[in-house]
Amino acid sequence: MESQKTRQPDQKERKRDVMYNPKSLKAEEFISDEEIRETLAYADANKDNIELIDQILAKAKECKGLTHREASVLLACEMPDKIQEMYELAAEIKKEFYGNRIVLFAPLYLSNYCINGCVYCPYHKKNTHIARKKLTQEEIVKEVTALQDMGHKRLAIEAGEDPENNPIEYILESIKTIYSIKHKNGAIRRVNVNIAATTVENYRKLKEAGIGTYILFQETYNKESYEALHPTGPKSDYAYHTEAMDRAMEAGIDDVGCGVLFGLETYRYDFVGILMHAEHLEARFGVGPHTISVPRICPADDIDTKDFTNAVPDEIFQKIVAVIRIAVPYTGMIISTRESQKCREKVLDLGISQISGGSRTSVGGYAEEEAEEDNSSQFDVSDRRTLDEVVNWLLELGYIPSFCTACYREGRTGDRFMSLVKSGQIANCCHPNALMTLKEYLEDYASPDTREKGLKVIEKELQKVEREKTREICARNLKEIEQGKRDFRF
Repeated sequence: MESQKTRQPDQKERKRDVMYNPKSLKAEEFISDEEIRETLAYADANKDNIELIDQILAKAKECKGLTHREASVLLACEMPDKIQEMYELAAEIKKEFYGNRIVLFAPLYLSNYCINGCVYCPYHKKNTHIARKKLTQEEIVKEVTALQDMGHKRLAIEAGEDPENNPIEYILESIKTIYSIKHKNGAIRRVNVNIAATTVENYRKLKEAGIGTYILFQETYNKESYEALHPTGPKSDYAYHTEAMDRAMEAGIDDVGCGVLFGLETYRYDFVGILMHAEHLEARFGVGPHTISVPRICPADDIDTKDFTNAVPDEIFQKIVAVIRIAVPYTGMIISTRESQKCREKVLDLGISQISGGSRTSVGGYAEEEAEEDNSSQFDVSDRRTLDEVVNWLLELGYIPSFCTACYREGRTGDRFMSLVKSGQIANCCHPNALMTLKEYLEDYASPDTREKGLKVIEKELQKVEREKTREICARNLKEIEQGKRDFRF
């Protein structure tokens, strides 16, 4: 794939055809190629500027975030002592905003029918040997029941783009079905949605259906690369795709989740792009992304990572996570099971606040594991542990595995959620809620070893709940959970 990304901008020769404007409604103005290239040149010129780097780090310590240019200087910096300083600061900021809580979720693929031609995805239309599947509502009931029996409370539903097989009506019906399922003590309390860019009208329908976060990955912010990677199908329209978050928020969806697929373009280009997107949403709506995901290109059915020369090594990946946390301190950060246990462990402290557990990337696959010959997976899973194994691991590392969905259900979304996060007050809700949802998991689903470890963590962490009244209520609710009551929340 031909790329401009390594070429240095020639300031004298280039004309400013498109003005950079973070408040603009046009994709090429709020994600300006010229601004990105000037930012990369600025970062290269200052990557050894210790005085400037120290100034940026000092600003970052105020926990108010950084501009895309400031963050790019940190990412370009190769001085080991400064990188270590970034890592320590990222850990401090993560603790300040999100404590030691890690929220757990699972993806549920509803359908892999797709009419797009994305060259990095095995769901592309021309792939004739991948098994094409679409869950019926009856099958969704079975899959969600299985997910509930694992202990999950939060799902991210996924589907390929196909107006005939996966119309918005199918997605809405599926959401209704998911929320309706109650098995034993199980319930899915938050459904996040990762589907193709759509219209304001359809986003309103998703809002009315009670979704949590609308998630859409940009894949890459480089327009030229984007168009080469998406040669056919509706997703080939760069502007329509890039402006999707604006339409979603116009429709009343408070929480949106952004992400790029690192490895499609140079990581520095897309790093700047995703920060500019966050700045745009802040500038236009006063609320940045609820979450930022950091997937990397990985092997899949007919996809070989060797075809992508921009693949990101682990040490760079860790740095990306840390600097995003520093630059956008308020956002949740998600890492999926496409990453190994080892990699996930390294980035948890650096900024990650949500992880998937016990995931399947096939269509369904929870009620009954998919046969190898029926492969419908979007990508290979590196972390193949069960949810209980992941919960056990988190407990051993000193984290609180959280199944909390309270903010969404209490109306603490959008600017209301962000104001609590930015003021440092969110812990007053999230910390006790995490303990109570963990207790539910321990009572209903945990293995004996996980239960034992979890009860010790709850006992220890309960004493850290700052407000005496909250601590007392939480302690009382924990006892009632033991007696069979469920779904307490602050």
